[in-house]
Amino acid sequence: MTFKKYLPVLIALLLLPAAAKAQYRTDSLSTRGDTLVLTLDDALRIALSENVSVKVADKEIQRLKYAKAGSYSALFPQINFSGSYQRTIKKQVMYMGGSDDEEGGGGMSSMFSGIMEPIMYYIQQLYEGTSVPYVPYVAPETETSSSSSDGIEVGRWNTWSAGISASMPIVNAQLWESIKVSGQQVELAVEKARESRLGMVSSVKNAFYGVLLAKEVFEVYKSVYENALENLQLTEKKYEAQKASELDLARAKTTFANAIPNVYNAESSIILGLWQLKAVIGMDLDENIDIAGSLDDFADHMFYDIHQADSVSLEGNTTMRQLELQAEQLASAIRMNAFAFIPTLSATFSYSYNAMANDFKFKQYQWTPYSFVGISLNIPIFTGGKRIFDIKQSKLQAAELDLQKQNTERQLRISVRQSVQAMETAMQTYTAAKDALESAEKAYDIAAKSYDVGRSTLTDVDNAQLGLTQARLSVSQAIYSFITAKTGLEQTIGCDFLDDRGKVDLNGSYK
Repeated sequence: MTFKKYLPVLIALLLLPAAAKAQYRTDSLSTRGDTLVLTLDDALRIALSENVSVKVADKEIQRLKYAKAGSYSALFPQINFSGSYQRTIKKQVMYMGGSDDEEGGGGMSSMFSGIMEPIMYYIQQLYEGTSVPYVPYVAPETETSSSSSDGIEVGRWNTWSAGISASMPIVNAQLWESIKVSGQQVELAVEKARESRLGMVSSVKNAFYGVLLAKEVFEVYKSVYENALENLQLTEKKYEAQKASELDLARAKTTFANAIPNVYNAESSIILGLWQLKAVIGMDLDENIDIAGSLDDFADHMFYDIHQADSVSLEGNTTMRQLELQAEQLASAIRMNAFAFIPTLSATFSYSYNAMANDFKFKQYQWTPYSFVGISLNIPIFTGGKRIFDIKQSKLQAAELDLQKQNTERQLRISVRQSVQAMETAMQTYTAAKDALESAEKAYDIAAKSYDVGRSTLTDVDNAQLGLTQARLSVSQAIYSFITAKTGLEQTIGCDFLDDRGKVDLNGSYK
C-alpha cells in the first residue's frame, strides 16, 4: 500500500472536524440571516421575557389581583334594578258573610245596616236647615242563600313592578377576614411566580453550561482526531520507509478510526444542547444561534470562601416562603371560621313602582310608588356544629403544615450541604486535574517527538494521548460540576437574579 491510495480518504477525513464544527452552527439549524451569538446574560434576559412558565405565572398573579379587587366590592353597596310582570291566570276569591246553613245567615248585611243607620242619622241632622235635599239611607235587601255563597274576585289581570334595591354590610367580621385571605392569595401567587423564575434561571444556566461542556468535549476529541491523523500520516511514511511495522500501521489506523465517532458524538451533543437552550429560553427551534464564552471563563470564580452549610440562610427559599404564606392563610381561615359566631348587621333600601290593570293601555295606568329603608341583624344560633368542626379542621391542617415545614427545612439543609460538598469536591478535582493536565501535555509532547525520531513506539504515543484526553476532560468536568452545583445552591437558597435596577445578576451572593 502506498500513501497515494489513502490520499483521497485522508483529505476527506482531514476536512471532517471543520465540517463537524460548522454543522452545529449552520447545517442542523436555520440558515436565515446571521448566527445570533448569546451570552449567559442575553439568554437569561430572553428567558425572563419569553419563557412560557414565566408568562403563565405572571398571568396568574394578575388574575388573583383581579380576584382581590373583586373581593373588596362586597364592602360597597350592592345596587340592583329589577322589573317584573305577572299575568293572573285565576284571581283570588273573597267571601263575605257565612253560608245559609250557619246561624245568622246574611249577618254581614245586618251588621252593615246597624253601622250605617246611626251615621246617616247624624248626616240628617247636618242637612236640616239647608237647601240640599236629604236622601234617606235604605238598607239593601238580604241576599238569597245562593248569592251569599258566591265569592268576590279580587285583583286585576296584569301586575307590573319596577324598582331599585340596595344592600350594604355594616358589620361582618367574616367578610373582612375573607378579604384578607384574598390578599394572601396574591402574595402566594407572586411567590409561585418567583419560584418559576428561579427554576427557569437554573434551567437556562444548566442548559448554557451544558453547551459549553459539549463544546469543550468537542475540542478535546477534535484534538484527539487531529493527533491521530498526524500519527497515521507519520506512520504511513515510516511504513513506506520500512521504519515501522505493519502492526504499527494497523494500530495507527485503528486509533484514527476510533477518533471519528467521538467527534460526531460531541458535535451531536452541541446540536442537542443548543436545541435544549432554545427551548428553555422560549426561542424558535429553527433560530440559528451560538453561545459565547468557555468553561475557563468561570474557573476564576471557583476560588472564594464558601460558608459552612449550617450558616446558609433559608429565608429566601421559595418553598419555605410558600409554606409560611400558607400558614398565614390557615391562620386567617381559623379566624374566619371563628368569626362565623359573630352577628352580622346590614342595611337595605328599596324603591319601586307598581301598577295593576286588566288591559294593556299603559298611558292610563296608575303607578303607585313603594319604598322602604331598614337594618337587618342576623344572629347565628345553631348550625349543627358545622362552625366548630370547620375550626377543628383548619387547626389540624395548620398542624400538618407545621410538620411539613419542619421536614422541608430538614431536606433543604441536606440539599445545601450536598451542593456545598459538591462545590468543594469540584474545586479539589479542578486543582488536581490542572496539575495532571500539565504533566499529560508534557508527556504527550515527549512521546510524540520521541516517536518521530524513532525512540518510542506508537503505543507510548497512544497512552500519552489517552492520558492527555482524560486530563483535559477532567478539567472541563470539574468546572462544569462546580458551576452546576453553585446554580443548584443558588436556587435552593432563593438567590435573587435581579439587582435593584432590574439587571440580571448572575453572581448572586449567598454569603
